[in-house]
Amino acid sequence: MEGMPHPIPRTVEEVYGDFKGRRAGLIKALTTDVEKFYQQCDPEKENLCLYGLPNETWEVNLPVEEVPPELPEPALGINFARDGMQEKDWLSLVAVHSDSWLLAVAFYFGARFGFGKTERKRLFQMINDLPSVFEVVTGNGKQSKEQSATHNNGSKSKSSGKMSRQLESHSKGVKMSPPPKEDEDSGDEEEEEEDDEQGATCGACGDNYGNDEFWICCDVCERWFHGKCVKITPAKAEHIKQYKCPSCSNKRARV
Repeated sequence: MEGMPHPIPRTVEEVYGDFKGRRAGLIKALTTDVEKFYQQCDPEKENLCLYGLPNETWEVNLPVEEVPPELPEPALGINFARDGMQEKDWLSLVAVHSDSWLLAVAFYFGARFGFGKTERKRLFQMINDLPSVFEVVTGNGKQSKEQSATHNNGSKSKSSGKMSRQLESHSKGVKMSPPPKEDEDSGDEEEEEEDDEQGATCGACGDNYGNDEFWICCDVCERWFHGKCVKITPAKAEHIKQYKCPSCSNKRARV
């Protein structure tokens, strides 16, 4: 445990190396050595903690008796919950607490040896480049990345129409063409985008939509207009919360 002789890390690189070693030990306990770890967490025993050691090993042991301890202590009593929940959920919970403990230890060393703002930021960035113990144990890290990639790709495909590209940058109250439904296939989306572009006519000049033209929609009459026809530029549209075309503005003035 922590009473064993380990060199005290003093630089950002050394603290990061200590973090990686402890993290590797914890991941072993919760993955490859999970059966051994599970058996050692007997609910009949006293409060037990899972320790990750700098040499990439782990151990289940009682917390230290000294107060305050030399290092932050892991979560106490993990063994008491072992038989009270499903094994997968229990392991996930231990993984979450393990991540919290790893950060606590790393920044304890940072505070002890006077890391400044730049050093703390660099340490956190190095740590954050690694998947968390929870992500490794549950596989959520890979799933989150896949979902993020799917979401980004979906967003790109939905905004592929020329009119959508022109209008998406103007989101402060200015109406945009409605996005395609997510359950429609790409062929339907392309057809809808073509229909939107071919069927749109300017409320001022009556011309159809043209390539790379900026359009804006009146929030009152809901007609579309060429930006140039109503003297609205993309930059101006950024600051318009509710756009009223000249016709609707004149009607209100007469009233």
